[in-house]
Amino acid sequence: MLAARTSRISSSPTLKVGAEADRLRRQGIDVVDFGAGEPDFPTPEHVKAAARAAIDANFTKYTPNTGIAELKQAICDRYKADYGVAYTPAEVIVSAGGKQALYNVALALFGPGDEVIIHAPYWPTLPEQVKLADAEPVIVQTHAEDGFAITAAPILAAITPRTRGIIINSPCNPTGALMAEDELAAVAEAVKGRDIWIVIDLCYERLIYDPVPHNLPGVLDARMRDRTVLCGSASKAYAMTGWRCGWTLGPAEVIAACNAIQSHATSNVASISQKAALAALTGPQDAVRAMLDEYRTRRDTVIGWLAADPRLKVRSPGGAFYLFVDVSGVLSPDGIRTSAEFAEALLREAHVALTAGEAFDAPGFVRISYATSLDRLREGTTRLLQFIASHDRKGATAGAAGA
Repeated sequence: MLAARTSRISSSPTLKVGAEADRLRRQGIDVVDFGAGEPDFPTPEHVKAAARAAIDANFTKYTPNTGIAELKQAICDRYKADYGVAYTPAEVIVSAGGKQALYNVALALFGPGDEVIIHAPYWPTLPEQVKLADAEPVIVQTHAEDGFAITAAPILAAITPRTRGIIINSPCNPTGALMAEDELAAVAEAVKGRDIWIVIDLCYERLIYDPVPHNLPGVLDARMRDRTVLCGSASKAYAMTGWRCGWTLGPAEVIAACNAIQSHATSNVASISQKAALAALTGPQDAVRAMLDEYRTRRDTVIGWLAADPRLKVRSPGGAFYLFVDVSGVLSPDGIRTSAEFAEALLREAHVALTAGEAFDAPGFVRISYATSLDRLREGTTRLLQFIASHDRKGATAGAAGA
């Protein structure tokens, strides 16, 4: 009845969490939402003012499919200033968020018989987009014991004659891990000159806590610019998730292909959103720094609270706004057996929403978003610890009865 491709993909598990939390809220239940993959801050005032000005000026018509010229130039200027890489407006397309940017690229570059390497734990959309392009995702694991660092060795070991692409997400959702410049350089040196594309998902690029070298675009520009694609977004850095504005930078022929795909799908990004994104990129960056400072405080505070139960293991992430917590120590064959069951029971019993590690190919873990206030983080963490304690008591009672 349905097209065959629908049997190869599943809907977004992270969006499912939000939908279930919203359903409970509409029933009058106080849900603490640790599942949100979006900033809780308002869009900066100067960005909203630019949008209002666009409306007042009747800037409400179609724009060029790839985006307005001044926004594309601003994207080029931003990447030149941040990374020292030079792109022209013909090498940029503006899309409906980073998700569409990545999807356009998947459709433009990958096809039947191709393999695309993705590091796990991964954002669930990445392998699904590869499948929608009729290609095959090849998953390489990163590991908790080294902070889920994204390294060259497992990526290079996964390359076969069918490899067509490598997707790097740094900072990574869900782990917050970064890929070091020398690790990416090792990958680039090994694949340059071959028909292998490296796609960098930079949607969290402005949310890196420490001043560590992270010029991934520069690393690739110096080695294999002709096989490099960069995808970014206004969503996370500028608290603009609902505005739906992202972008792709790459060789002109790739951008032309993305343009053709987008022209038959969504056409241009909303004209008003483009003016807002222009203001975000070219205006004051104080709000970005303020958000990052607040995220840092939240990160460190929640890690401290979770330390009350030593069975919960978490490493401090280098970027993004997620804690990826190992809950395997509180799982039991006689009680809550998996992290998926843990997340379901926590929402049902304690009304705390988070995302199970199974969504990211990492069973035994849960993702906690700290993109919410410290008061709500305190409330949710308290409920989570009490939930675990209550199940400890149930387990002890069951054990005593069994004895």
